[in-house]
Amino acid sequence: MIDTRYAQFLQQVKQQIQHSQVKVVLAASQQLLISYWQIGGLILKYQQEEGWGAKVIDRLAGEIRHAFPGMSGFSARNLGYMKRFVEASMPLILQQGVAKLPLDEASTSDANLPEQNKDWESRFLSSPLAQISWSHHVILLDKVKEPLERLWYMEQTNRYGWGRNTLRHQIDLKLYHRQVKARKVNNFTQTLPPPQSDLAQQLLKDPYIFDFVTASAQAHERDIENQLVSHVTKFLLELGQGFAFVGRQYPLKVGDSEFAIDLLFYHIRLRCYVVIELKARDFEPGDAGQINFYVNVINDHLRVEGENPTIGLLLCKGKNDTLAKYALSGINNPLGVADYQLTKAVPDNLKSQLPTIESIEQEFAEGTGDHEGE
Repeated sequence: MIDTRYAQFLQQVKQQIQHSQVKVVLAASQQLLISYWQIGGLILKYQQEEGWGAKVIDRLAGEIRHAFPGMSGFSARNLGYMKRFVEASMPLILQQGVAKLPLDEASTSDANLPEQNKDWESRFLSSPLAQISWSHHVILLDKVKEPLERLWYMEQTNRYGWGRNTLRHQIDLKLYHRQVKARKVNNFTQTLPPPQSDLAQQLLKDPYIFDFVTASAQAHERDIENQLVSHVTKFLLELGQGFAFVGRQYPLKVGDSEFAIDLLFYHIRLRCYVVIELKARDFEPGDAGQINFYVNVINDHLRVEGENPTIGLLLCKGKNDTLAKYALSGINNPLGVADYQLTKAVPDNLKSQLPTIESIEQEFAEGTGDHEGE
C-alpha cells in the first residue's frame, strides 16, 4: 500500500517538475522576444531619426561583441532580423492592436515609467507575437510577406504546436492560400448550423497536396489509397488537426448489396464521421450522389445520439466549380468537393541521375545550422 501511494506521490512530483520546466522554457523564450523587440525598435527609431544606414548594424554588432564577449544572438544578421521583426509587425499592431511599439524613451526604459513599461510587456506577452519562438519568427520573416498571413501562421503554430520544420513545410505548401483564401465548393452553410459549418469551412482545403504519394502516368484510385494509408501520419497532417483514422474500404451492407467507402475518419472537434472518396479523374455530377448515399448509410449505421451529421468529402484530380456547385445543390447532407495533387513519378532513366535521400540529408546536416538566438 505504501509503495502504491509513494508511486503516485512520485509521479505527481515528476509531473510538477516537468510542468515547471515547460513554464521556465516558455518564460525564457518570451523574455528573449521582449528583448529582441525592444532592440529592434531602438535600431528602427535611431535609423529613422538620424538617417543612419545599414552599416550601423554591423558596427553595433561589433560593439556588443566587445562589450559582452561570448554572448550569442547579436550578430549583424540577427540584429537585422530584430529590426525586421518590429517593421513587419507594425501592420499587425495597427490592425489588431497587438502591442505598443517600443520606439519612445518611456516605453523602453524601466527607470522612467515602470508601470507603463510593465503594462506594455503584459500586452506584448498576451499577443500572438509572443506565443511562438524567435526561430519561428525568423522563418516567417523570410518566407511570408503579408501581415495577416503571418499572423495566421503564428496562431496555427501556437494552437497546434508546430515545430520549425512543420511550419516551413506548411508555408512551402501554401497552406494559408489553400485553407483560408481558396474558393471552396461545398454546401456546409446550407446543411450545418453556424458553429459547425464555420469550423468545417475552415478545415476544408483546396487543393489537398499529398506530396508523399507518387503518381504514375495512369494513376489508379486503389494505388493512391494504398499509399495514403501507408503514410497515414502524413495524410492526417495534411487533412488537419482533429482527424482520427477509422478504416479504408470500410464495408457497408444495404439490403442484399455490399459497398465499400474508400476512407472513413472521425473528427474530434466536429464530433462527426467524415467519409472521403477518391477519384483519379475529374469530378462528375454522379459522384455527388454516390458520396451522399454513403453519408446516409453512415448516419443510420454508425452515428449515435449526440454526434453531429456525417460530412462527405470528395477528392478529385480536377473539377469544374460550376458543375460541382450544381451537383451539390439540393442535397441535404454536408458535402465538399476539392482537388488533390500528387508527386509525379520519376522516369526510370532519370532515377540514377538524382541524389538519394541519404545524400540529401547528409548535405543538409553539414550545410545548415540554426539561427542565432534560437
